[in-house]
Amino acid sequence: MTDPIVRPPKKDPQKVTRPPELPPLQRSRAALAMSAAASRGAFELQCCKACGAWMYPARDACPECLSVDLAWKPAPDGGEVIAETTIRTTVDLYFRQRTPWRVAMVKLDCGPSVVCHLHGDVEVPGRVRMTAQLDKGGNAVIMALPAKRTPNMADDPELRELTASPKHRRVLVTDGRSAVGQAVVEALVNAGAALVFVGIAEPWKPYPGEDRLKAHENVQTFAFDLTDTTSVQDLAGEIGGKTDILINTADHVRPGGILSAPGMITAKDSFDVNVFGLQRLAQAFGPGMVGRGADGTNSAAAFLDVLPVYALANTPDFGIHSATAAARLSMLQCLRSEMRAGGVRVMSVFTGPIEDDWRQPVPPPKVAPGQIAKAVIAALEGGIEDSFVGDVAKDVATRFRQDAKVLERELGA
Repeated sequence: MTDPIVRPPKKDPQKVTRPPELPPLQRSRAALAMSAAASRGAFELQCCKACGAWMYPARDACPECLSVDLAWKPAPDGGEVIAETTIRTTVDLYFRQRTPWRVAMVKLDCGPSVVCHLHGDVEVPGRVRMTAQLDKGGNAVIMALPAKRTPNMADDPELRELTASPKHRRVLVTDGRSAVGQAVVEALVNAGAALVFVGIAEPWKPYPGEDRLKAHENVQTFAFDLTDTTSVQDLAGEIGGKTDILINTADHVRPGGILSAPGMITAKDSFDVNVFGLQRLAQAFGPGMVGRGADGTNSAAAFLDVLPVYALANTPDFGIHSATAAARLSMLQCLRSEMRAGGVRVMSVFTGPIEDDWRQPVPPPKVAPGQIAKAVIAALEGGIEDSFVGDVAKDVATRFRQDAKVLERELGA
């Protein structure tokens, strides 16, 4: 069984920080579809529409009937380990830093045999549950997990490399005044985070939940104004080298579209917090996190943003807010490419309408802060790049993948 990881001792500043290396990056265009599915936490394989055969690795034609009509579909995740080995030496720089590394040949219930990463708790021969994870380079890899959950399962070194678990890591939550931010802090403490840094705008003003937030021993609050470049840079200078995971929960919400918006000042405030605030965070904390992407147990692991699902398509009732969300999403896509060099994941947690003061007129279903916090932890522990919280967010995401233009018409109506 996997031994539980222990909190690492304070790092010796004179020791060399291990430079981040990436696993092999080359993938075919067909194989990238599997990475897209894995980014949403789905295990999908190609299936031939003509004969129904499942296949792996990705192909351009069915090996059974030569049809080119192939579709990516959720696949049965059961399988049987038929062989395993442990790699102890390799010329690949990424794996050389992480050996020993366990791999296996698994016969899937749906047909194909695959070579995959093997969790340390799997007994050979034995049943396994297959999962598709994103590696440090952002590509999908397959890992065989125990068929039933085992103690300390998430602490397996190979699985931890494929996730961004907050256990024993130091996390910055940017907005501790909001209900969402406070719920995320509570969830991180329960998930085993070593320290949770919490940004508080205008800390001289009292706010609901302040006493409970400060009651946690491993929570530290800091004065932090996301609209002030100096404030962001000062905090990065103080804790940037310690931040392993950054979670942005700040969100400036006001109702109104382009013609019905209260005015340019409100629009500027929204962009300053939601878009330029994200940019300030990335520029202040990003370089340090990229440099610490391979720094042992508490290496820099993830940059996560909580944003509305209307980043995918504008809802006119909150048109300006939707526009800032779309800009955030585009910025995250750029940031994901830039931070990949250090093996740091950039994650998005898309939410439906949140139950708060600004969205009281919005009809249900709405999302509670606790749901968002639970989704944030699930995304980190599962290494999921894009998560969707609530019925509205999941419905919008499904319709967006079907036809973005139809969704635009539906939301606009």
